[in-house]
Amino acid sequence: VIGVVIGKTDVRSFPDRKNIGTERYTFGFTIRDSPTYFINAQSWGREEYIRSLSESFRVGDCVTIENPLIQSKEAEREEKFNPVTPSAYKLLLSENHSVVKTSPCYDTDTRLLSLLHLPVKNPQDYYSLGDIVANGQSLHGRVLNVLAAVMAVSE
Repeated sequence: VIGVVIGKTDVRSFPDRKNIGTERYTFGFTIRDSPTYFINAQSWGREEYIRSLSESFRVGDCVTIENPLIQSKEAEREEKFNPVTPSAYKLLLSENHSVVKTSPCYDTDTRLLSLLHLPVKNPQDYYSLGDIVANGQSLHGRVLNVLAAVMAVSE
């Protein structure tokens, strides 16, 4: 699979249920290879492997993923913590079988660079900040997609 990284999570650790007293590490990212299709990838493993893999690329880089395990995603559980994707599947990367290689997008396919700026949601499925201010009471308790621009960043 070749695509541009459009999102990435931080490295996290969890207690390993199989080896009590040890930790498993994970991080995820989302890649896109066309205006319509993008998929989540998740990697699990030892701390050294996961940290090294996570530090080897960033959002905006093009990656080639070799030998991922393809699994059906559990939509309700997984989309709580990952971007919602149009695919019914996810990619699982393992230290022993999978390889992630990075390359500049212009070396791979210049069309991939333009995919970084496309929204991942339907353009009709957004609320503007003005809509939320005007209709706040009627929207109370609902989960919304918000389309906004950052005007300033400060401490």
